[in-house]
Amino acid sequence: METSKKKRVAIVEDIAGIRESLGELLNISDSYECTALYRSMEDALARISFDVPDVVLCDIGLPGMNGLDGMKILKEQYPALLIIMLTVYDDNDRIVEAICAGASGYLLKNTPPEKLIASIDEVVAGGAPMSPEIARRVMELFRTNPPPKVVDHDLTPHEVRLLKMLVDGHNYKTAASELGVSINTISFHMRNIYGKLQVHSKSEAVAKALRNRIV
Repeated sequence: METSKKKRVAIVEDIAGIRESLGELLNISDSYECTALYRSMEDALARISFDVPDVVLCDIGLPGMNGLDGMKILKEQYPALLIIMLTVYDDNDRIVEAICAGASGYLLKNTPPEKLIASIDEVVAGGAPMSPEIARRVMELFRTNPPPKVVDHDLTPHEVRLLKMLVDGHNYKTAASELGVSINTISFHMRNIYGKLQVHSKSEAVAKALRNRIV
C-alpha cells in the first residue's frame, strides 16, 4: 500500500520508550503511518492543527492535562477525529467518562502489538474495540446499573434533535450551520436544554443524554 493511502495516526504518550515503540509499530504496518509523537496533551493541542491525523492513540495519565480532559477538547475541535484511549487504568469511572466523552476505543497498555493494529483497523471500520478486561467491566456495569427507562425531561423535538447532534460530535458552530441558524440561536436552545437536564456544560449534557437514553 502506498504511503499516501495509509491512515494517519498520532500518539499522545509521556513515556518516551512507549511513545517511540508505538510510532515504530505504526510505521512498519501496511495500513498506518505515525504522523506525530506528543509527550503531553498540551503539546498535542498546540500542534495538532498543523497536521490533523485520522486516529489518535491517547494515554490518560499524562503530566499536566490528563488524556480524558484533553480528549474532550480534541473532540470539540475535530468531531470526526477517532480517539483510542491506551492506558493502564481499568477503573469504572475512567472507562465511563472516556466512553461518554466520545472515545472510539479503550485499550490497556498490555495489548499485544498485533491486537493493537487490529483494534485500529476496527475503529477505522466503525467499531469500538475494548480490551477483554474493559469489555467485562462494561458488561458488569450494565448488569448492576441498568439504564433507566427513557426520560425526556420535557425536551421539545427540536431540543432533542440538537442534543442528538451534540452526541454525534457537532459543536455549536457546526450545529448552527447544519440547522441553518445562528450560533446565538443554538446557544439559546442549549441554555434551555441545560436547565431542563440540570447540567452546566456540553459534556454533562451529552453524558446525561446517553445515560438516560434521551437520544
